[in-house]
Amino acid sequence: MILPLDPLIGYEDNVYELTCAAIRRAYQITVTGDEEIEDNHGKVVSTAIKQILTRKVVFRLEE
Repeated sequence: MILPLDPLIGYEDNVYELTCAAIRRAYQITVTGDEEIEDNHGKVVSTAIKQILTRKVVFRLEE
């Protein structure tokens, strides 16, 4: 499975922030590449969301 459903269902923070972080991470993956892309059959956005939900990538918002 590409997305871990339990963390996604249990996500209690701001979904808009998750979406913005996933968009930014997907862009980073597109530009630099990632070893997980081949495992996920080239699905960049799904890989980005998975990395954020599993805390492989941590995001923060700057004001």
